[in-house]
Amino acid sequence: MMRKYLLSPAVLGAVVGAWGPIQASRKGPRDWRLALIWLSWGLSVAVAVGGVIEESRAIEAGEPDELD
Repeated sequence: MMRKYLLSPAVLGAVVGAWGPIQASRKGPRDWRLALIWLSWGLSVAVAVGGVIEESRAIEAGEPDELD
């Protein structure tokens, strides 16, 4: 169950994308821009997970692939 999230290219890309916010947190000033950086990263993870959920529901419902 959890494997489809962990092995999804979108989720992997979003998680690897945390490198930028981590570096900004370590080296940059702590102001409102840092909060926006983390917020945008969190939203990208949420969109990636949402995409995996939508794909999973489409497969379970037997819907044809929209990309074909």
